[in-house]
Amino acid sequence: MLYRVVPLTLTSSQVSEDSTELLVDEFNSRFNSNELLIVKNNDHYEVRLREVVIKQLEMVVAELQKEERLNSSILSNVLSEIKSQSSYGLSGKKRVYVGYNEERKIEGRKQKEARRGRHFYTNGAEFDEQSNDVPAPYTNRILCGDSESVLANLPDNCVDLIFTSPPYNFGLGYDAQEDSDQWQNYFDKLFAILDECVRVLKHGGRLAINIQPLYSDYIPSHHIISKKLMESKLIWKGEILWEKNNYNCKYTAWGSWKSPSNPYLKYTWEFIEVFCKGTLQKAGNRDDADISADDFKKWVVGKWSIAPEKNMKAFEHPAVFPEELARRVIQLFSFKGDTVLDPFVGVGTTCVVAKKLGRGFLGIDNSEKYCETARSRLEEQLTL
Repeated sequence: MLYRVVPLTLTSSQVSEDSTELLVDEFNSRFNSNELLIVKNNDHYEVRLREVVIKQLEMVVAELQKEERLNSSILSNVLSEIKSQSSYGLSGKKRVYVGYNEERKIEGRKQKEARRGRHFYTNGAEFDEQSNDVPAPYTNRILCGDSESVLANLPDNCVDLIFTSPPYNFGLGYDAQEDSDQWQNYFDKLFAILDECVRVLKHGGRLAINIQPLYSDYIPSHHIISKKLMESKLIWKGEILWEKNNYNCKYTAWGSWKSPSNPYLKYTWEFIEVFCKGTLQKAGNRDDADISADDFKKWVVGKWSIAPEKNMKAFEHPAVFPEELARRVIQLFSFKGDTVLDPFVGVGTTCVVAKKLGRGFLGIDNSEKYCETARSRLEEQLTL
C-alpha cells in the first residue's frame, strides 16, 4: 500500500523512555492503520500517512497528552510534522496525502476525443500560418483613435497576444466613451473591433478578454463574446475567474429579500476568456519563457485572487485593472520578445507591464487624455 513517510525528529531521551511504545500503541489504536500509523523503523520512528482529519488528530493528541502514564512529549512533534505537510488533496474533512493528484484514467482517450470532435466549432477554419511584423509606426506605441480604424492599417497575423478589457456598458464615466449604449449597438461595435483583433492575431496567438456581465440587465456578456469568438473559429482555451476579494458585493441590492421570488445573485469576480487562433500550441523559444515553476503551478489554476487597482482616482479612469492581472496573463500566454496588443488600453496598464516584461506593445484608445496618461507611465519606465 502506498503512503507518505513522515520522519519524526525525536531526541534520544524521548525515544529511549519505556513508555514510548505504549504511547505509539495508544495513538495507533485511535486511527485506521491504512490511513495513519506510527511505526519504528530501525532506530527511529516515522509516520506512514495516507489521509487524516486534522481536527480528529488534534483531539487525539490533546486526549493522550492528559494521560500521565504515557510519554506524550513526542505528540506535539507528530502533530506539527503532519500539519506541516503542504501538499495534499481534500475529501470532505480529510486531508488526502496519497493519490490525490492522479488524473482519472480513461482508456482510449485519444480515440474518444477524435470521436467527440475536439473543438468541433473550428471545423473549416482557414487561417494563414505566415506571420508578419508590426509596421514601425505601430511598434511600441500608444495611439489615440478608433480601434477598428487603427487596426485596419495593420497586416494580418502580426501580434502574439491580445489582452484587453473593453468597456462593460455599465454607464461608467469614461472620458470619451458612451458607456450606456443600446446592447445591440454595443455588441455590433465590439464585434467589429474583435473581427480586426482576430485578423491581426498570429496563428497560434492568444486573445484574452477581461469582461464582467451586467447582472442587473441579465446580459451574460462573457458568454455572448465567447460565442462570437468561437463563431470566428478561435479555439476556446479556458476561463479564468479574477476573484476581487468581495470588491463588488459591498451593496444592499438583494432583489426579493428572504424570498425565492427574485433573489439578486452577487458575484465577487470577473471573467477572463482565453482563446487561441488556429492551434493550441504557440511557437516560441523555451529560453524566452520567463515564468517560474511556482508561478506556473499557481496560475494554471483558473481562479486568481488579486485585489483591484487602488489608483483609479489618481489615473482619473473608472475601470483600471491591476498590473498583477496583466503580468500573469502576459507571462502565462506569451514569450519575451512577443508583441502584445490592447485595443482598449485606457491608461496603459497592459503596455506598461508588457514593456517591463520585455515584450513589444501597441495600445489604442479613443481618449487622448487616457493616451497621454499611458504615455507618461511608459516614460516613467525609462527613468527607473
